[in-house]
Amino acid sequence: MLPLRVDLESIAVIGPFADAARDSVGPWIFRQDDAETVTILAGIRKAVGNATRVDHSVGVSVPKRLHASIFENPFMPATPRIEVDDDAEIARAVRLAKEAEVAVLVLGEAQIMIGEHASRSSLDLPGRQQELLEAVIATGTPTVLLIMTGRPLDLKGAQPDAAMMIWYPGTRTGEAIANLLFGKVVPGGKLPYNWPRNIGQIPLPYAHLRSFRPDDIETRYWNEPNDPLYPFGFGLSYARFTYANLRLSAEQIRVGEPLDVSIEVTNAGGTTADEVAQLYIHQRHGTSARPVRALKGFERITLGAGETRTVTFTLTPNHMRYWSAATRDWVQDATTIDVFVGTSSRETLQASFTVVTAG
Repeated sequence: MLPLRVDLESIAVIGPFADAARDSVGPWIFRQDDAETVTILAGIRKAVGNATRVDHSVGVSVPKRLHASIFENPFMPATPRIEVDDDAEIARAVRLAKEAEVAVLVLGEAQIMIGEHASRSSLDLPGRQQELLEAVIATGTPTVLLIMTGRPLDLKGAQPDAAMMIWYPGTRTGEAIANLLFGKVVPGGKLPYNWPRNIGQIPLPYAHLRSFRPDDIETRYWNEPNDPLYPFGFGLSYARFTYANLRLSAEQIRVGEPLDVSIEVTNAGGTTADEVAQLYIHQRHGTSARPVRALKGFERITLGAGETRTVTFTLTPNHMRYWSAATRDWVQDATTIDVFVGTSSRETLQASFTVVTAG
């Protein structure tokens, strides 16, 4: 994935949240000053200047909630809702995308669709956003999807050229997103959950227990895989990172002793970028069943192009103990622990050590 060029001749900025100041700041904002918020459309226009034509279409309407939000009351300002002729506006959005060098789609959920009292029965894009997404991708114009929401959404297999989860960035939304799109800064965020392929997979925790048939866990459904679309800890960058030389300070420790884990991280890309190295463990046996992966450490580092750095984590006794429902107390077992280090919870670079009883 590479950043957009600032010298593009034309950009189509499409979607109901591309120029939505109120939605950009998210829920629990009671006295929002829309005039002080820089929208994504405004941020892109400022970043590219007058030399680039930036066209805009809202694309589709934002549907109403069946049950009113707690934020829709006489004491809070009304949230503006986009309502257009969907057929006509989708056709216009497609035309603008065909005429542009790049299309930037801003889809997701409105301010009052997320937060407290905002559970959903599906993870589909609200309204006709899915239709808009697929229609723009079908034009063949390179398409960047920005997803404004607070939870994973089901894109039904649609594959834009690039996608970025932007959450609700706040009053400086447009400037922050433009900096990321045009490479002034390099994205380095990581997912705090497994992103499911389908709502039928939920709940889909990354730290699940082993099943009685662990080799078949990802063949649960006959029609699609059961692994997440994007795993916990996943996140791409304008650089590519490699991990090597996983080392442990000891092959065996006693209960109550720490252990150091070190790894070499290399920026194999052509630009300075941040990476978040992540440490996971799995305890093979003990007083109670333990998760297949449990995050026990992470470190954000900045590496120049071609630079290699050694990252060291310390696994303390507190990292290795847990609350056991069987004993109703904190436990650290004599056991074997597998260690995984990498760029997400699905990494396979692995080492192991044993913990023996003290004394």
